[in-house]
Amino acid sequence: MTKIGYARVGTREQNPQAQEAQLRAAGAQRVFVDQGESSRRSDRPQWLACLDYLRPGDQLLIRALDRIAGTEVMAIEILHDLGRRGVSVKSLTEPALDVDTSTPAGQAFVGIMAVFAQFRVDQIRANTKRGLEYARAQGRVGGRPTVMTPERVEQAKRMREEGASISYIAKVLDVGASSVSRALRQCSSSAT
Repeated sequence: MTKIGYARVGTREQNPQAQEAQLRAAGAQRVFVDQGESSRRSDRPQWLACLDYLRPGDQLLIRALDRIAGTEVMAIEILHDLGRRGVSVKSLTEPALDVDTSTPAGQAFVGIMAVFAQFRVDQIRANTKRGLEYARAQGRVGGRPTVMTPERVEQAKRMREEGASISYIAKVLDVGASSVSRALRQCSSSAT
């Protein structure tokens, strides 16, 4: 049996090295890693490469079910597909996941595990939403800081009033056209 690992992090800023190290320590001979990819997308480049690489008798090692699937339905489909292909799945944090999906009991257990994985994803979303709401109530705004400083916004407004195109303004200010458009929209909506 060949052990193959799959790791995934949802943003480019996150580091997948800890997951990769866990998978290698568990015996993964090769690890496929997606960085900045949502678990709800089935066309993640390294996930597709991993699926292509797996052979009957192989074992897919993952840190947790939410690394390969973002929804309950997706998890069940993936686990059933891998089971039909003769590939077992072992989660390092959900040890009972190493089940035989060809049996009714195994299928039921996979369904239960998928529900818990979806519950965890929903809890993370709810906690993030509550945190952002609290931050907003404290006067803080989450997310990436804007490249459009007040000085750039003023310059963009002047250039636009003089008839310059959005793309030209973006080039002069060395920012993206969407940043210029968004800043000008915000200025015009706050002025009305």
